[in-house]
Amino acid sequence: MHLPRQLGSLHDLPDTPEVYDAVLADVVEQALARLTPEGNLEHPDVDDDIGDTSLGVTSLLALAWQRGKDPRLPEAVRRSLAFHLRERVHTEDNPGYPNLKVRDSRLPYARYVLAAGAHPIGDWPSTVWALLQAVNVLDLAEGLVDDEQRSALVEVGRGYWRWLTEATFFNPQEAGNQAIGCVVGGLMLARHLPAAEGESVRERALTLYTEEIRAHRVLDRGALLPPEHGGAYDNNYGPISLSFLAQAHRISGAQMFAEDGDALARYIDARLPNGGFDNGGPRYSEQHSGFESVLGLRYFGARIGSDLGRYRGDTGWGRHAVKPDGGVDGHFAWMLVWQIQDTTPWHRTPSTAPARHQLRAGSVSVAFDHRMTPALIEAAGIYYLPAAVNRQHGFGPVLDGFLFCRPMGEVRVRDVSADGLTAKLVSKPVVGRDHVLRHVRSLYVTDGTGLWVTVAVERLGGTPYLLAGLPYAADEGDRVRRVAEGEVAAAGVLRLTHPTEQGVDHFDARAELTQEQAAFALAADPRGYGDPDEGWRHLVTSSAYEAEPAPGAPEGLHVFAVRYGPGGDLRVSFEGGLTVHTEAFTAVIGAEDAHGVPELALIAT
Repeated sequence: MHLPRQLGSLHDLPDTPEVYDAVLADVVEQALARLTPEGNLEHPDVDDDIGDTSLGVTSLLALAWQRGKDPRLPEAVRRSLAFHLRERVHTEDNPGYPNLKVRDSRLPYARYVLAAGAHPIGDWPSTVWALLQAVNVLDLAEGLVDDEQRSALVEVGRGYWRWLTEATFFNPQEAGNQAIGCVVGGLMLARHLPAAEGESVRERALTLYTEEIRAHRVLDRGALLPPEHGGAYDNNYGPISLSFLAQAHRISGAQMFAEDGDALARYIDARLPNGGFDNGGPRYSEQHSGFESVLGLRYFGARIGSDLGRYRGDTGWGRHAVKPDGGVDGHFAWMLVWQIQDTTPWHRTPSTAPARHQLRAGSVSVAFDHRMTPALIEAAGIYYLPAAVNRQHGFGPVLDGFLFCRPMGEVRVRDVSADGLTAKLVSKPVVGRDHVLRHVRSLYVTDGTGLWVTVAVERLGGTPYLLAGLPYAADEGDRVRRVAEGEVAAAGVLRLTHPTEQGVDHFDARAELTQEQAAFALAADPRGYGDPDEGWRHLVTSSAYEAEPAPGAPEGLHVFAVRYGPGGDLRVSFEGGLTVHTEAFTAVIGAEDAHGVPELALIAT
């Protein structure tokens, strides 16, 4: 089976002006064939997320007219705009909507579902989306829309903004992408208002960002991130937030948007392996976005100098939203407008600067979590997740069901590059069930093709092993295929084990099941409402590679050695305090320097 929403890397989508003109031309033909006598441009199968869709197609028609002056478009724009103003602007409170601060305000808003009371919880983001479509139409209205329609749309936009910021609680879903989108809507609306009012709206938008978003950022892997559905980062919505930050910076020039976008971009860069797969998030842990993320990944990838476009997007939505029949849907259409208007080119080469939470060279990468335990290993196109044993998740030594990877003190990291090799040494103080403090030293070395991992710890009683990862997925062209085994060798005895018990809290890699599906099965609430990261933390056991200690370790130590990727049998020898010899390198782990960080010397062999 394949993961359904992680397809091709987004920077592989052609983005020349000619390609974009062809995309818009297709939208035009679909829209003109769909346009009803009432002016409706919604896809006939649309049900939810409907409040912005017809107006979104209108904005694409307006952009197409500005670029090509197709004489068929002015009438279609005016008729479809009239439809939205007449049929999709609501002023009566939606029965059951729980987030109003002011009842019967008569301010306009957009509905997530048209029927009164049917699904009111989605009205706040739907109104953000309608505001963004409206300001895009205003930006593109020159020569298309008469003064009367333009004035009516400005008034609706003003009302949307007031409903979002006065009549309701701001950002009720605690969704960073929605909140930053609202700020962008205010910044863009301000340019269409009288000077004094426009400046007031602009200042209000900047204040909302500072006080309601920036002040509540969440720390993860050393980065402060906009909160997303109660968590720090979501694989679907995180890059969308990056696109909103890009547009906020483009529109306002405010430095805080650039700074926060750079921080989020570097965080994403450290998470993403070379192949662009990733998982984890409080909303959709494996679902990836498509065209909605192009602007942010492209804009900030250029700013930080890295190939963020390797992100495997949902390229079924590579240009714009579509329904199952392939028909255009106007939802989020502003993202296509903005990526066409922005001419920043993709940065297509990796950053060469070391990152604390990443090791990356050639086709190998390791992304580390906040505890500096691998969250994802990639080698030879295969992805390994942290395995689970006895409700503990991670990579590290295991003794009697206890996983030695949770630090009880400062984690020390040293990065070294030499002779075509790239290495990271991670040293953690860890306390076991016996209350004894031990130091786990994990050395990660790559030549860009294989990854050698050597883990040393003060000698343990009994028969420990190294929990060495859950083989989960592999690159297969523009798809990611689920797998149940990898390409791993070990200096000691290596085995691939699977859960002996069945149930939702045991993940067997051989099952036709994705991590996101398993996570939602364990979450308190269903998909779309629950937190898959929280659910996954309830996992008791999983399939796992287990490596026994390598023979010949220095006295007083258990040392484990594994290699991910090609190379046949793994032969490792040791000497001295801890000198590691492999077929590819010799590494000398030395004493701590003046700052308490262990020294590391690396020589290719």
